[in-house]
Amino acid sequence: MNNTTNKAAPKWGNWLYIIIPAMLILGMAFAVSGKTANEKPEYYEIVHSFRSYEVSEYTLDLSNGKLEYKLKGEDKLKVYNVPNVDIFLNDVHEYVAEYNLNNPDAQIKFDYAKGSSGWWASIVPMLVMSLLLGGFMFYIYRKMGQNIANENNRTLSFGKARVKLGKDSKKKKTFKDVAGADEEKAELEEIVEFLKAPESFSALGARIPKGVLLVGPPGTGKTLLARAVAGEADVPFFSISGSDFVEMYVGVGASRVRDLFDQAKKKSPSILFIDEIDAVGRHRGAGMGGGHDEREQTLNQLLIEMDGFGDNEGVIIIAATNRPDILDPALLRPGRFDRQLTVGYPDVKGREEILKVHAKNKPLSPDVDLSVIAKSTAGFTGADLENLLNEAALSAARKKKKAITMEEIEQATIKCVVGTEKKSKKINEAEKRLTAYHEAGHAVATYFLPTQDPVHQISIIPTGRAGGYTMHLPGEDVSYRSKTSMIEDIVVFLGGRVAEAIVLGDISTGASNDIERATQLARDMVTKYGMSDALGPIMFGSGDHEVFLGRDYNNMRNYSEAVASDIDGEIKKIITYCYDKCKEIIESNRDKLDVVAEYLMVNEKVDGTTFEKLMKGEIVDVKVNDDTVTDERVPLTDEGDTEITE
Repeated sequence: MNNTTNKAAPKWGNWLYIIIPAMLILGMAFAVSGKTANEKPEYYEIVHSFRSYEVSEYTLDLSNGKLEYKLKGEDKLKVYNVPNVDIFLNDVHEYVAEYNLNNPDAQIKFDYAKGSSGWWASIVPMLVMSLLLGGFMFYIYRKMGQNIANENNRTLSFGKARVKLGKDSKKKKTFKDVAGADEEKAELEEIVEFLKAPESFSALGARIPKGVLLVGPPGTGKTLLARAVAGEADVPFFSISGSDFVEMYVGVGASRVRDLFDQAKKKSPSILFIDEIDAVGRHRGAGMGGGHDEREQTLNQLLIEMDGFGDNEGVIIIAATNRPDILDPALLRPGRFDRQLTVGYPDVKGREEILKVHAKNKPLSPDVDLSVIAKSTAGFTGADLENLLNEAALSAARKKKKAITMEEIEQATIKCVVGTEKKSKKINEAEKRLTAYHEAGHAVATYFLPTQDPVHQISIIPTGRAGGYTMHLPGEDVSYRSKTSMIEDIVVFLGGRVAEAIVLGDISTGASNDIERATQLARDMVTKYGMSDALGPIMFGSGDHEVFLGRDYNNMRNYSEAVASDIDGEIKKIITYCYDKCKEIIESNRDKLDVVAEYLMVNEKVDGTTFEKLMKGEIVDVKVNDDTVTDERVPLTDEGDTEITE
């Protein structure tokens, strides 16, 4: 690179800051002077006024030729600068003397007192204008110099790492702020102990892990764990995103990696946290066209800094990703990332602890039971639970309530899982009836299948992208799924389509998502889980994906056309079996299907307790001749029922 390009030479664009204001000021000065000149009378007009005896009085400053005079019948004093005092006096002296002779009471005399004004008085306005213009030009030039200096600083710091150093003690996180990850915290406590007392480890010849890779779905608390480690150890915490390394300029990423580790070494012991490391640590040479040269150079430098000839004692690297499958193997070997901690979805106990952490600063009503909420939010991450309580707090605030009740919690759960209810959307009776029987079909099928979770709520109010929903309440967390439970899942998926066909004698597009999910689950049972008796425990198709070409590219078939035909036959066999089983359940319980559907058409929602009563016959004759009639023994809703309303 030519060194002359780094000189702070002003650009032509910067000079415009000086030229344009100067031209504007000069133009305004000329315009004002021209306007003033046009308004002044000519010399001959002044002399004519004297010769015509129109001047009632005047004063002439002999030093600078300033003439002040009044015309007859006017009170306004006029000013004129006489070009030559001697010539002017000769031109008007005769007429002034004659006027004074004829008007003795109106003697006009020359005012010699004003002759004391110096010559400098005429240049004061010009001097003031020059000072103002000079000050303005100095200010603009100084700003221009600062801009040039900033550009040079940005150029020089282009290879610097955009690292964030956590210094705010008020925002410091500790392990008390992390809930639902007891095993992960226990693993990371070793890191904290090493940072506090490294001599106890080195005395036994132990080497602390150089790097810890946190792996898990989004929102499970990987970044929070890294911050908690830094807060517990009370050491400098450097955080940077993987995408901050990669730029369009060659060599910048590698330079930033070097600078990042240099900063961390200067403040060792310290923690270096790289979020979303898959942005820079992807497998080298992947993709059809080879790797990305700049990304690979950055990754190579990262590998060298983590475990190369350099010494990184006292610097512990913590990285987070939700795509460990695409990381380069060299990055995962011992000596770089020695440990991999899987931060998964919290269990029911973990969810309750997370809810307690996020509910500290939120007033809760006595009817709110966090354990019940934890049971009904299976599959929620820590971020999901925080968002759930925040939505409930917003809903309570809109209703002007002083505390969050279980009603707001229920509404927030539905909003987070399904979407926002669209009560303003108008649907005709035909669509309402179709939706009611569709959702009732799902619920009735669920009720008679032993592996299915109990129904928590049914709604035919349009919510999100769905016309209605049937929500289940998981009894407990499940780590593995059996073949029977997956078969019954497909039966429940097909409940809406079967109910439409039996009751209405027609089918609609409302079951498209149900059919898609049922088909995908059946395909996974055959090709991924080996649950087909005809094909055996064999996996068909590759589970690997090209990291640069998307997930669907590398679903390569490693089986013949004959096997593909057998796979399609097995999938159809499973779907047909489940459809027939669902049809048998709904036809044998048609009376219960009608009761649930009619109740939905009247009330639009059914909670879990009311659904149980409907299925047991405790609530009967829901709708007769468009009138709601209930069994007098059991009211429509009990005190324990929860009805969600906006």
